[in-house]
Amino acid sequence: MIKRIIGGILMLAVLAVAVVLIWGPAYMERSLNPVTVPPETWPVSDQARALHERLVIGDLHSDALLWDRDLLERVDRGHTDIPRLAQGNVAVQVFTTVTKSPKGQNYSQNSADAPDNITRLFIGQLRPIATWNSLLARALEQARQLHLSAERDPQALRVIRTRGDLADLLAARAGGAKTVGSILGSEGGHPLEGDLANLARLDEAGFRIIGLTHFFDNELGGSLHGNELGGSLHGETGREGEGLSPFGRNVIANMLERGMIVDLAHASPQMVRDVVDLPGVVPILSHTGIHGRCASPRNLSDDLVREIARKGGIIGIGYWTDVNCGSRPADIAASIRAAIRLVGEDHVALGSDYDGSVDAPFDAAHLVVLTQALMDAGLTETQIEKVMGGNMMRFLSEHLPE
Repeated sequence: MIKRIIGGILMLAVLAVAVVLIWGPAYMERSLNPVTVPPETWPVSDQARALHERLVIGDLHSDALLWDRDLLERVDRGHTDIPRLAQGNVAVQVFTTVTKSPKGQNYSQNSADAPDNITRLFIGQLRPIATWNSLLARALEQARQLHLSAERDPQALRVIRTRGDLADLLAARAGGAKTVGSILGSEGGHPLEGDLANLARLDEAGFRIIGLTHFFDNELGGSLHGNELGGSLHGETGREGEGLSPFGRNVIANMLERGMIVDLAHASPQMVRDVVDLPGVVPILSHTGIHGRCASPRNLSDDLVREIARKGGIIGIGYWTDVNCGSRPADIAASIRAAIRLVGEDHVALGSDYDGSVDAPFDAAHLVVLTQALMDAGLTETQIEKVMGGNMMRFLSEHLPE
């Protein structure tokens, strides 16, 4: 009898673990990445649909690789997969690899020593054991999964490494192909694990955009949300956060040699200043809002955004409530208008932050809703073409490796 009881308890324990492993990550993704309003509630005109189909669309930031699902399959959770990107007429999507996220993550102050949410997620997803303790291994595993998807269906998905790859993709799409081009980026420079040699491994794996920091200070320098209050109050405390470290300077110099792009999303104000002062660096700000319109601690000051644009960079406007001070397509459009007023129509792009533990008023399949919102906001067709992807394609054609 006792053996039966023990056996039953063990079986229940195994079943409980199985339930958590099978359904837990999907439940977490669904709860952390909601579509806040059913897209069907946003009316779209025939004129907007016709314009949307003519656009070459690009997005500077999605974290879909974090969730360990088959990107080639349409799912009913989150914001992005290849079928939905194709339906939304997206030509190029930057997929970033998230490798560390502190427990209790917030926009004000985070410690690199706090317990890490991504470790538990990777264990729960049964990812390779090497990824459980190595940030570099986590980045490389997410990259490997993207490459495998592209190899399985090259008509649906291509990985872009060079300017030539981009030109080939855009030519194919001009000829009627619906292939989605993907570019690999890293959400922060901590997967380097303090070793410059690891940049070569990321380069070989196809990474072309490297964010310097995420929600905590790292070996490259200070975060907007790090221990030193990296400008989370935009200087009101007198502390601007740690700047670019000597290691960070070496990383950027090596990135320039390799034709890799610097992303200043989540960088502290002092780090932004240090980077824009470096000769030859043309950085991007991949996903953000505009502080002058939405005074969120997540948004850099307008002066710093102007400096990034002054160096020739582009500014990706995000879709989530915290950076737009609103959850409607019209709020995103208002942020885009504010960005155009701030830096000019040639420096504004899309940076959704899809699947990055954020809300959005529409998923990738219903991106036409944003085209309608931009028309309603009074943008010209030329401005819409630039913001929705023209500026991003020009920038990539100039700054990807030859």
